Amino acid sequence: MKSTDRMKLFKNNHHILNTALALFAGLLTSCSSNDPEVTTLPVLGEREVVEREVNGQIVADTLYPQIPDFAFINQDSQEVTNQTFEGKVYVADFFFTSCPTICPKMKTQMLRVYDKFKDNQNVALLSHTIDPLHDSVAVLKDYASRLNVKTDKWHFVTGEKDSIYAIAQKYLVTAMEDNQEAGGFLHSGAFVLVDEDRHIRGVYDGTAPAEVDRLLNDIPVLLKEKKNGSK
Repeated sequence: MKSTDRMKLFKNNHHILNTALALFAGLLTSCSSNDPEVTTLPVLGEREVVEREVNGQIVADTLYPQIPDFAFINQDSQEVTNQTFEGKVYVADFFFTSCPTICPKMKTQMLRVYDKFKDNQNVALLSHTIDPLHDSVAVLKDYASRLNVKTDKWHFVTGEKDSIYAIAQKYLVTAMEDNQEAGGFLHSGAFVLVDEDRHIRGVYDGTAPAEVDRLLNDIPVLLKEKKNGSK
């Protein structure tokens, strides 16, 4: 198979996967977004069942997939790690500042999330650049300043390209270089809702206002779940 054919197949598979995940997440959470009686959101991703012995009895534990450890640098040259979001829920996405296609729509929609929860210390935002060669700390600082957002609420991070692309897969989204795409990169427009235990609790189309409406409704559900200590 030619390299161009492999690339097309890879892109098609990722598109199908992202679409399926978004639809799956929508089916699972559409009711919880509007039903005040629902107090929990699903945990997305493939689960693993591990058996262990307790007092002579075999007990099965369900392990949920987690966002792995990471370390990036934000627009204020501060290190951002998992500990930065300890005790918080957060919304993650992947973008680049020179993006000519979906990023402006994503920015507008993420600003809605920022504005609604800017005074809630239990909610944070995390945007990863997928073009670290261009998007330096200074560039991200200027980008954040023009949005007039606070660093302690919305982190724009850069780092090693391979590390960014690798963790994108853990968020169930696509991020990669592609010279055939406008701007030179292929990436998902998804917003990913993550709980305080690093579990993915929702995936939303960050270019669609109706999907972001659902996210805005789901965050309070997750915050209430966090307060009640249930899952």
